[in-house]
Amino acid sequence: MRILLCDRQVVFAESLAHLLAARGEQVVGVTHDLDTAAAVLGEQEVDVFLLDVVFGDERPLERLACLRRSTPRTNVVLLSGSVDDDLRARAPAAGVDAIGDKRQPVAEIIDLLHRVHAGERARLTPRVEHHPRCRPRYTNDAHRLAAFLTPRERQVLSALVRGDDTTKVARSLGISTNTARCHIQSLLTKMGAHSRLEVATTAVRHGMVNPQTGDWLISAS
Repeated sequence: MRILLCDRQVVFAESLAHLLAARGEQVVGVTHDLDTAAAVLGEQEVDVFLLDVVFGDERPLERLACLRRSTPRTNVVLLSGSVDDDLRARAPAAGVDAIGDKRQPVAEIIDLLHRVHAGERARLTPRVEHHPRCRPRYTNDAHRLAAFLTPRERQVLSALVRGDDTTKVARSLGISTNTARCHIQSLLTKMGAHSRLEVATTAVRHGMVNPQTGDWLISAS
């Protein structure tokens, strides 16, 4: 299944692409605006176009009809952090095959994509209820991404916040330096960071990790 992502939230989009690829899906592109996404759709074969609902003042529903005419075989799935009745009512007419919720576990999002690709349509837009004891409400993308980090990656992130280099990370966790490098690279990829400093700064800025102790400040479950 060939998937094109379009989401203005760069960290979320890049991390979701990484997770999809890690689970064997073929991500043909990651874009952050509708013009770039339209260009990719015109150049490549895409099975499922997964996009956010809001791009600043622009609403993708208003452009989907045109995009669908240019790529009629591509299924369209909206992925929103806020699924309301108005969105459900307008989506089918715009050519949307399904709506997913950004707060869903990635396994549920992948299942939705496969069901849509298999031919299921607008009935896949259920009301998503979130009980506070069952599923957390994330306050920002960084908190949401924390749920995608493995326990080892959270340990590595804590070490980077404390200022540890690769050798010290490996020694403190009882792993080889090569393994530590792999964990660090995976962490950077998932969080859309280009350096260890950037990923550590992001963790501190969003209240994920205590900068003095390296302790986690949020639930990652």
